[in-house]
Amino acid sequence: MSEQRISAAVVAADNEKRAKALKEDYEALGVKLARSGLSIDAVTDQVARFFVAVPSWGVGTGGTRFARFPGAGEPRNIFDKLDDCAVIQQLTRATATVSLHIPWDKVDDPRRLKVHGDALGLGFDAMNSNTFSDAPGQEKSYKYGSLSHADAATRQQAIEHNIECIEIGQAIGSKALTVWIGDGSNFPGQSNFTKSFERYLDAMKAIYKRLPEDWRIFSEHKMYEPAFYSTVVQDWGTNYMIATELGEKAYCLVDLGHHAPNVNIEMIVARLIQFRKLGGFHFNDSKYGDDDLDTGSIDPHRLFLVFNELVDAEHRGVEGFHPAHMIDQSHNVTDPIESLIRSANEIRRAYAQALLVDRKALEGYQDGNDVLMASETLKAAYRTDVEPILAQARLKAGGAIDPIAAYRVSGYRAAVAKERPAVTGGSGGIV
Repeated sequence: MSEQRISAAVVAADNEKRAKALKEDYEALGVKLARSGLSIDAVTDQVARFFVAVPSWGVGTGGTRFARFPGAGEPRNIFDKLDDCAVIQQLTRATATVSLHIPWDKVDDPRRLKVHGDALGLGFDAMNSNTFSDAPGQEKSYKYGSLSHADAATRQQAIEHNIECIEIGQAIGSKALTVWIGDGSNFPGQSNFTKSFERYLDAMKAIYKRLPEDWRIFSEHKMYEPAFYSTVVQDWGTNYMIATELGEKAYCLVDLGHHAPNVNIEMIVARLIQFRKLGGFHFNDSKYGDDDLDTGSIDPHRLFLVFNELVDAEHRGVEGFHPAHMIDQSHNVTDPIESLIRSANEIRRAYAQALLVDRKALEGYQDGNDVLMASETLKAAYRTDVEPILAQARLKAGGAIDPIAAYRVSGYRAAVAKERPAVTGGSGGIV
């Protein structure tokens, strides 16, 4: 039995208040779906098997380049972070794994992380390396780049850091490494586009050689920031070239916030699926670009359209299709635990809605060039209120019918605020 950071009695009491309404709503939705030949219980079981990893850094308060305003009960270390992640999993039953960031989460003995995670019922998702900022005591600076740096010694330092992340991951049961770099330039002429990319590829090949046989490596593209003139890994085309160049264990990671406004992200997803190079997602949302807002808070319809492509791939039985899913957000003005709870639920919502799409009818409309009815088939699924399915999936797995309400009733934030010293200061920079 896993340790629980919130009393089971608190969750049970809150569930009892909501159980009757959920039963009525679930039955009503079941009748509606049955008219379309869908079993609500089958859909609920599928949703209950869908999990998304939470980022260790996400349970801390984020910030902008201008300021950071710490919240009450900020986690002091990775063990506090895991405790907070366990609360999210306890209430949502959708976030069974945590993704670590090194060196932020580095400890002397990684086995301690494994023991603490096991006690909380948490596993570990992909490891994340950090060569976009300098760590205390670091010999070479990444101010002018890391894996693409003009200096060979700086590149080697970045390579060794990524290899260390793999070694830590092996000790805790991770099976993947995510590599995002901030390398780029801020002025025309600052760097040679071709040479910097060649250096990056050579460095990534050195890291790739050290991957265990059953591991994958995910390269992540980002249009801009911290480099504002050019970025070494700037778009999905470059990302695809990287994955193809490295080998069969290399895949592309799609961060939903790292795109220019109006980019057709769902089509990018379809292309990467088609050519067997979709590695996974960092879920968040954006209004302008790389805003890292709560998933589904700006454009839930786009999130649904992304999941429509994922479910389509499941439906077609695409060989080797098993993308990794993780939330990657910066919580600047909300309780991070509440934002992560909501985001996990929004991700499952989009998945549930995509499961309701009549695939046979959609294919017929597409082949028959019936534009309106093809669009209407997607809209019919998107307009369906699947909240009873999400709540029932949580309840059956031992979670909360209304996880944010149960979290607030529990008083968890106030309790940890008493245990964890208050963080002061308004320094700039994301966590």
